[in-house]
Amino acid sequence: MGETPKAPGFVPSPTGAQWLISHGDQHAVIVEVGGGLRSYAVGGHDVVAGYPADAACAHGRGQVLMPWPNRLRDGRYVADGAPQQLPITEVARHNASHGLVRWALWELVHQDTSSVDVRYRLHPQPGWPWHLDLRQIYRLGTDGLTVAVRAHNPSATPAPFGFAAHPYAATHGAGADEVTLTIPAERYVTVDPERLLPTGSAEVAGSAYDFRAERVLGEPTLLDTAYTGLEREADGRWRVRVAAPAGTTAIWGGPGLDWVQVFSEKVALPVEGTYPPGVAVEPMSCPADAFNSGEDLVWIAPGGSWSAEWGIERG
Repeated sequence: MGETPKAPGFVPSPTGAQWLISHGDQHAVIVEVGGGLRSYAVGGHDVVAGYPADAACAHGRGQVLMPWPNRLRDGRYVADGAPQQLPITEVARHNASHGLVRWALWELVHQDTSSVDVRYRLHPQPGWPWHLDLRQIYRLGTDGLTVAVRAHNPSATPAPFGFAAHPYAATHGAGADEVTLTIPAERYVTVDPERLLPTGSAEVAGSAYDFRAERVLGEPTLLDTAYTGLEREADGRWRVRVAAPAGTTAIWGGPGLDWVQVFSEKVALPVEGTYPPGVAVEPMSCPADAFNSGEDLVWIAPGGSWSAEWGIERG
């Protein structure tokens, strides 16, 4: 069958199909391209710094990063004794960045008023010799937005895997001296300043990276920093809180997500056209370059699966 004819002048969205879900005064839009979160608002106020339907995703806003998060040195790693070479996608720093699925077309499995279920089969390709079946269920409820993520390996050999989500907490134009952060982490990752690849880790105590007690972000402290040693609350979730005059947003990670990347560069910049300012808070299962370091890298056995949940709360 042919495609349904479109009206003259119709221009498709750069992010494909737009799947709207709602619960009370909460509304969120998940997109076909990348299966990511384009927008989330409560009571008409943006909770995430997203982008409109007629714009392409930029700065990783709301994207999901699989089968590895962050950077992979030179796009190289070894699996079962076989060297692998992935395409270099961060050319300036010669890294393979943010996985293989953030520009892929995700398939709608099911949608109802308050939830949407999407999936994607990642096929073998240069530098990645496995299949992975990936699934995400976005759900709105009284506790905000919850995202359940699952990766299943139908391949004949174990597959390396890491995950991150890349939402931005909206700051609505507040300056860095008006935004406060709370990051309940004991350690942070030190990096090579030229390539932003890990060189080790350090205690946050006594450093500029200590946000265990709420404090102002401030202009000098521009973060692109991974944290671990996260203190979990009674419900088993850690929460990073971003507070601005317009309100507070908490982004949380459940079991299996023992890392978080905080990226604050966009809060210190003026509004860039259709891309509003915010602080990226990225729940992660492992740090950058885990395919080489092995740190918290998951190997999904043939026929096995990995799963986790993360989410966003307002207030």
